[in-house]
Amino acid sequence: MVNLRVPGPTPCPEDILLAGAQQMINHRGPEFSDLIQRVHSGLQKVFQTENQIALLTSSGTGAMEAAIVNTLSPGDRILMVTVGVFGDRFCQIAETYGLEIIKPDFPYGTFAKPEVVEETLSKDPSIKAVAATHNETSTGVTNDLEALGSVVRRFDKLLLVDAISSLGCLPLKTDTWGCDVVMTASQKGFMVPPGLAFVSVSPKAIEASKSNKTPSCRCRRP
Repeated sequence: MVNLRVPGPTPCPEDILLAGAQQMINHRGPEFSDLIQRVHSGLQKVFQTENQIALLTSSGTGAMEAAIVNTLSPGDRILMVTVGVFGDRFCQIAETYGLEIIKPDFPYGTFAKPEVVEETLSKDPSIKAVAATHNETSTGVTNDLEALGSVVRRFDKLLLVDAISSLGCLPLKTDTWGCDVVMTASQKGFMVPPGLAFVSVSPKAIEASKSNKTPSCRCRRP
C-alpha cells in the first residue's frame, strides 16, 4: 500500500482504481451522456451551486488559465489576492495574457485581509475582477473566502477562486459567497487520479465571456 504524504495527488480508494480498469464506453453514446449528467449533478452538490460546471481534461493550472482567458481581456485590471506560490502562479497566468495586475502585499504565512481588498477596490473602480486562492498549499494558509466574497459583491466585481486544494476539504458555498468562477482539480479532495479539472461558472461570468477579447481557439463542432 502506497502511503502518499504530499500536497497531491492524494491516494485513491480501491473502488476508484477498479472503476478506472473497466472497458471503454462510446464517448458519443447514451451511456456517456448519462454519465456526464450524473457527474454534473454531483459536482453541483459539491460546489454548492446551481451554476454550470465545466469539465476540463487539464491540470488545475489549466483551469486557472481557462478562467482568465474566458472572462477577461488584455489591459483589464485585476486584483490578485495571493498569499503564496500558487497565488503567484495565478498572477503569472494573468500577466501572460496581458492583464494589469494589482497585488496587495500579503506576506507568505499570513491570510489576505478583507479590509485591504475593500480599500484597494474603493480606490480603483476600474478593477474588473478579483482573483483569490482559497487555500494556499505552499503555506497551509486558508483565506476567509466568505468575507472576501462579501467585499467583492459590494463592488460588483467578478470573483475568480482557486479552490484546487480546498474544494471537498473545506466549506465553500459557491453561490452564497458570490463566487463567479471556482476552479478545482481531481487529484486533491476528490481523491481520484490527476488529469481532470472542474470549473463552476456563474451567469455573470458567462456574460463576461461574451465580450472578452483574449486570444484563444474557440472551435465549434459542425
